[in-house]
Amino acid sequence: MDDDDGGSDVTVEEETAPESAKVREGPPDPEGKGGDGPLGTSQESSEEFTDAKHESLFSLETNFLEEESGGMCSLNASQDPFLQHVNKELKEKEIQAVATNSKTTHQLKWPILGQLVFSSKFQKLETFKPSKDIDLKSLHLQKPLESTWTKTNSQFVSGSPKSSSPFTPLQKELFLIMNSYRDLFYPERTALKNGEEIRHVYCLHVINHVLKANAQVLGNNSRRRSQKLGVGDDDDFRDQGLTRPKVLIVVPFREAALRVVQLFISLLEGDSKKKIIVSNKKRFKGEYGSDPEERPPNLKRPEDYEAVFVGNIDDHFRIGVAILQRSIRLYAPFYSSDILIASPLGLRTIIGGEGEKKRDFDFLSSIELLIIDQADIYLMQNWEHVLHLMNHMNLLPLDSHGVDFSRVRMWSLNNWSKYYRQTLLFGALQDAQINSVFNKYCVNLQGQVAVRNVPMTGSISHVLVQLPHVFQRMEAENLASVIDDRFNFFVNKILSQYRDAVMSHTLIYVPSYFDFVRLRNYFKKEELNFTHICEYTPKSGVSRARHFFLQGEKQFLLLTERFHFYKRYTIKGIRNLIFYELPTYPHFYSEVCNMLRATSRGEEATWTCTVLYSKYDAQRLAAVVGVERAAQMLQSHKNVHLFITGER
Repeated sequence: MDDDDGGSDVTVEEETAPESAKVREGPPDPEGKGGDGPLGTSQESSEEFTDAKHESLFSLETNFLEEESGGMCSLNASQDPFLQHVNKELKEKEIQAVATNSKTTHQLKWPILGQLVFSSKFQKLETFKPSKDIDLKSLHLQKPLESTWTKTNSQFVSGSPKSSSPFTPLQKELFLIMNSYRDLFYPERTALKNGEEIRHVYCLHVINHVLKANAQVLGNNSRRRSQKLGVGDDDDFRDQGLTRPKVLIVVPFREAALRVVQLFISLLEGDSKKKIIVSNKKRFKGEYGSDPEERPPNLKRPEDYEAVFVGNIDDHFRIGVAILQRSIRLYAPFYSSDILIASPLGLRTIIGGEGEKKRDFDFLSSIELLIIDQADIYLMQNWEHVLHLMNHMNLLPLDSHGVDFSRVRMWSLNNWSKYYRQTLLFGALQDAQINSVFNKYCVNLQGQVAVRNVPMTGSISHVLVQLPHVFQRMEAENLASVIDDRFNFFVNKILSQYRDAVMSHTLIYVPSYFDFVRLRNYFKKEELNFTHICEYTPKSGVSRARHFFLQGEKQFLLLTERFHFYKRYTIKGIRNLIFYELPTYPHFYSEVCNMLRATSRGEEATWTCTVLYSKYDAQRLAAVVGVERAAQMLQSHKNVHLFITGER
């Protein structure tokens, strides 16, 4: 395929040419304007170098529908979910009602996904159940996806008992929801278990959406060309948004972006003899691939860690992808792209902040499909970037970017794009911050579907050491005061019991970095004998702190959750454990408790574990102790609850 790498052999002059010059090398393409301006503002100019050679080849304005591509065959069907969605006309009064309507919700149980909550702010709430078996024809897949999907997905289906379905049971239910254009929140996506299965099915949905949208534009180009000028109603041709990018896929690491692009290629190519053209493929592999020899061979880490941190784990990137019939253009300028793949940090550095001169978010104005994958990892990176992105989605663009307004859909001109945007949110946990994004920013007119299964057994059942766990409930007036209440409760009630030298070897696990800084400052002020490790501690500092703690030279060790997430070191020498707050990931609870085994010298009888929680920690508490016990602990008159694990 290297023969097809049209844009990979770029000369040095092209690398260093100013952004605007590069994009304008092609024929004048109104949408090419995206190349100049803020895309070149990042420090790494090479990352922002965009492919200039293929501008006219991939322009939606100057191309027409090829007969052989199967045209709009599936689009002619009135049942096509894509057409039903984009052609649905909202009325002004429906939009006004959304602001005042309360959500209507309905619960359903599906065979694989379990408990689903359907909700909508628009008048009519429709729910549906999955059909027993689905025929690919009924899904309205655009060519060539019917044939390529079966091959691309075969690794997941072949292992299952003889079933004719091209989907796994999980994929089938997820795709039925995606294809109905509802918003979806699925909080059970794990890198170890089903991450790839889910990635395959959302990539199918993305390519299906983009092929249909582009086929509609190219088909209308052909129809307009064949019509005499002045004949026909221009409104017949309203088939696009204010800017070209239609899909935004947010992933945490370059490795994930690499896998998404590989799936796109596979879905467009299948096993056909005809290879598709992928421009800049060699460069993409160089920047997004990884060298297997870079990984230190002797590190033993849990399997879930290995599955998350695989390949190139750089978290600052963004790349535009244009698709035209059977060709893919990587590194397309944003305003000439159909699909954007980026990390939250990669988006944050281009969206910019208030008052910054060079900032751009017009490319988010017409996103019709937003996919946020592995949402839980952004809690460990910087959740603010996700909120910043959501606040800039589907705003009216500040510049026209050369759009032909006679082709723009009315709902896009009315600034109603957010009601047509489908958001798919995948993560590994039910978390209040992720829930909040789904509830606040997802207002799709088709409604929302959230998977809401409750954990029956908590992660405490995986604690293997004999240990008394004392859960102490602290009272908090409201959500805003919880942080201060927790600090005061810890300092006055908990720390006083541990100041005695007998209680040496005490590890304090702190999920929030802000809490960590506050505790560190307090310990310094009180001149307590302590050491600390956070995600910013240099390697030498980490080794020193671990050594002092193991030897008992330092009584306390403050440890942040992010450090544990990124490094997963076993801390030796723990005898007393304090969870300042319940962990974000439930399995971290058992993982940290099991660290006590690392150095047992016969003092097991004196080990302790103390956990602070409040009524606002219900989700995290249920994930650790199970939903029934959590309910009792939150309603009980007693503030202290004791669990004992590891009894023989």
